[in-house]
Amino acid sequence: MAEKRQLKLGVSIRGLGYHAGGWRHPDVPSGGAMDFEHFVNVARIAEAAKLDMVFLADGVGIRQKDEPPGSLCRSNQNVELEPITLLSALAAVTKHIGLVATASTTYNEPYHLARKFGSLDHISKGRAGWNLVTSWSDAEAFNFGREHQMAYADRYERAMEFAEVVTGLWDSWEGGAFVHDKTSGVFYDPDRLHTLAHRGKHFSVLGPLSVDRTPQGRPIIVQAGASDQGRDIAARFADIVFSAEQDLAAARAYYASVKGRLATHGRRTDELLMLPGLVPIVGATRAEAQAKHEALQELIDPLVGLSYIYGNFGDLSAYPIDGPVPEPKDPKLRSRAAVMFNLAQEKGYTIRQLCQAIASGRGHRTVIGTPADIADTMEEWVDQGAADGFNIIPTHLPVGLEDFAALVLPELRRRGIFREEYEARTFRGNLGLPEPQNRYTEARGQGTALSA
Repeated sequence: MAEKRQLKLGVSIRGLGYHAGGWRHPDVPSGGAMDFEHFVNVARIAEAAKLDMVFLADGVGIRQKDEPPGSLCRSNQNVELEPITLLSALAAVTKHIGLVATASTTYNEPYHLARKFGSLDHISKGRAGWNLVTSWSDAEAFNFGREHQMAYADRYERAMEFAEVVTGLWDSWEGGAFVHDKTSGVFYDPDRLHTLAHRGKHFSVLGPLSVDRTPQGRPIIVQAGASDQGRDIAARFADIVFSAEQDLAAARAYYASVKGRLATHGRRTDELLMLPGLVPIVGATRAEAQAKHEALQELIDPLVGLSYIYGNFGDLSAYPIDGPVPEPKDPKLRSRAAVMFNLAQEKGYTIRQLCQAIASGRGHRTVIGTPADIADTMEEWVDQGAADGFNIIPTHLPVGLEDFAALVLPELRRRGIFREEYEARTFRGNLGLPEPQNRYTEARGQGTALSA
């Protein structure tokens, strides 16, 4: 009998959870988004469950607007801790779980980003990950001296070159460069130091990086854009793709599209993991799960619900709230707007119903049911070539994660598709991904594999 494929599982731990009303749940610490102890608790739950990573989405501005008026002050999407700072602190109170932070290629420079994530990888002993994104909102542009956001094509062109520079800087030092020989007085082997000397359209970076080669060769790269340009970046650089797919057919097509581009860059299909977002609402029975969902839905303020689709559909206040959802026109985030519109078409949602659906999981697939129901969906998507695992999107924290760990994980383990213990000492090792070869070592044909 063929060995069953093992799921790779992360959890998004941003703030208080992804459900728009989740912060109002009695078991959620309403001020937790700025409370380090809240994140320590969540990270420790995830690590005790043997998940692969905790994942922090982020933006460099408050993207939400007061549309419709009165919605902003009822939303919990406003203040949050800076993700690299937070994960560096969490590295000291965890031992095994991967630590992934979002950082924008639009409003960072490659050198300081490469240094920060390289440092996090050393601090965590090989557990760092960078979620590579571009910034799309004018709110972020205004915080960095711009009147408008960078043009769509320009920001993806910048992102591609940005990733080239960062990965080049991470190869500044070959493995074993630092000999620390007190007898001879030699601190590092100069033949194993390399200066990047990059000069391109967007960046001129000399290097080398002032951080040694990291414990897992380089930090894991996650990519979360579904556009054609985003898929190209993922195929060239990413180790994980985090996507928002609602149905199996679309997820299979996306999976095949990204994996099909890998060979162009000399990569195998098993060198990239596709982890779509999944919002599980689980109960011992389907009735219990549905009751949990309905209780959360009751906590969504109507103004907040409508605000969730403003960014992708524009001002729909002139449309009947119980009428059909119109097609997006020039949305800021094209891939997410398409997902939302396709969901509305497939389900026959009204504007009100789409608001509720998006506000409960922010566009990610939601499955409500028993542990077996959740596990069936996960196993089907993996078996059908739509996923290699999932990034779990809890409705509210820590409760949603606790429910998943207590109810769904035992079912996955019973089926033999999720680990009992961590297999390796690094994030990359636990993902089962190969260590990247330093380009200079590889060119000399003298590479030696790093231990996982």
